Amino acid sequence: NMEPGLPRTFRLLAELERGEKGLGDYSISYGLNKADDNTFSDWNGTIIGPPGTAFDNRIYSLGIKCGENYPNQPPIIRFLNKINMNCVNKANGYVDANKMEILKHWKPGYNLETCLVHLKKEMTSGANRKAPQPNEGETYQMLI
Repeated sequence: NMEPGLPRTFRLLAELERGEKGLGDYSISYGLNKADDNTFSDWNGTIIGPPGTAFDNRIYSLGIKCGENYPNQPPIIRFLNKINMNCVNKANGYVDANKMEILKHWKPGYNLETCLVHLKKEMTSGANRKAPQPNEGETYQMLI
């Protein structure tokens, strides 16, 4: 009988190893913020904007937080670079779970890669692909 915290740790350890090996899609990546984070809570992600969109060639950095109920609850995701996308809060960069299908209808089988793949796919959607973007290099204020 496993103690309640273990499955989450094993699951995130597996995700970490997968992220370190490199994903099938080279335009996305993720990893732990601090190598010695035994709680596997604070992650960073990167998405390279898809060609033929307003995000083309831009590198987007994201902060990802996996709470203690992950993977039963979705992670909290925040863009660090300013971005104009219909599922992202323009004031602070947080991805609005109610406006992103996979976060709204989260399943424990989803993972960090799923989130990044879907965000990249959102960039190519009709609503976002040509949306005017903030100047490259502009970032949201860091939260204390």
